[in-house]
Amino acid sequence: MKRPRHRPPAGLLRAFGLLVSGFCLLATGCTTRPAVSHRTVLPEQATAVTIPAEIVDGQFFVVTRWDGLGPWRFLVDTGSTVTLVSPEFAHAYAGDEPAADMATVRVRSADGGSAHLPGVRVRSLALGAARFENVTALVYDFDELSAHYGLKIDGLLGYTLFRDTVLTLDYPHAQLGLVPAVSAPALPGRVLPLLGDWSRPVVAAQLGDRPLAVLLDTGSSGALRLNPGIFPPRLAAPARPGATVATLTGDRQQEIGRLADDFVLGGRTFTRPVVELTDQPAAVGSEVLRHFRITLDAERGLASLIRDGDDPIGSDPLRSTGISLRRFPAYWRVVSIVAGSPADDAGLESGDLITRINGERVEKWGLDRYEALVRAAPAVDFTLLNGRTETTEHIPTFPLVP
Repeated sequence: MKRPRHRPPAGLLRAFGLLVSGFCLLATGCTTRPAVSHRTVLPEQATAVTIPAEIVDGQFFVVTRWDGLGPWRFLVDTGSTVTLVSPEFAHAYAGDEPAADMATVRVRSADGGSAHLPGVRVRSLALGAARFENVTALVYDFDELSAHYGLKIDGLLGYTLFRDTVLTLDYPHAQLGLVPAVSAPALPGRVLPLLGDWSRPVVAAQLGDRPLAVLLDTGSSGALRLNPGIFPPRLAAPARPGATVATLTGDRQQEIGRLADDFVLGGRTFTRPVVELTDQPAAVGSEVLRHFRITLDAERGLASLIRDGDDPIGSDPLRSTGISLRRFPAYWRVVSIVAGSPADDAGLESGDLITRINGERVEKWGLDRYEALVRAAPAVDFTLLNGRTETTEHIPTFPLVP
């Protein structure tokens, strides 16, 4: 017999499941490529404008301030062709007139219905000494995403924002670099041509003995995504259901497994990585990209990837408690449970509220700390709110993908 549970309001149960496994924001609501009409102003020098980055749960954030306002924190997403800004940022820097060249995009709202993201024209957006003027963007409420990451997030910078620059995302040193495209030196390291129309950074890779075109997607925290209808992978074991992942167009459950082949990107080998099977084009996320210093030259259609060391990069078993979680300041909410997992055996259900992890209030747990715990610990104690009382469940971890 299952224990009684506290149930949050229906609207909360239908909120976005922005999960510990990562928030992959795709511009799937846009059916056409948006016009890009902004102006980029950088110092007249060949050396890069460099600003520090924050790497949180594999996501690449930069923090900046200018004109006496801010700080503003932006997620850099090379997988997106649009830039998003918060209502607060739009109020400070956007005019009242909607951007005529940006169609309103329909997305899923927090209550499970639908909402429209209006287009605006941002007068100015600065990253260090680099300034982008007259930027077309969509207005998006980042409150839930901010709560999930425990950071105030003010926008998402899409790849097309950097069209006039050579962009460097240095994961190992947590830095973002910008150089004017007109004065940029030759790219360092192993240089790859961009494929397609260069609107997003798609490069050639290899899976086993087969060539593969992949998107370099800094907005995804996973390793490799493949569409089996386009590129059927060879798997070391059958794929299985994983976590529930949220996008702007709705929630979806992952189907994940381990590849039987090695994956090669930029001359570096990833030994039998974890793969997510989707209906989207092939892409690599930060679980792969975090090993590189990535430089993207949209003007010349080139990319370079630099990694110290030539040794193959292994992929540890993907451990889990079987719980997909959504963070809030005072509690974490269970979004879904993997069938047959220890959490499922213990009777946890979607909608349960977690107030403590290993006896500590959830406010003290960031995403990276929690991920490290699940990777290393044989079990995790979750304290759940049941009415006005708390009960603790001892949930073993297990290899979701061996």
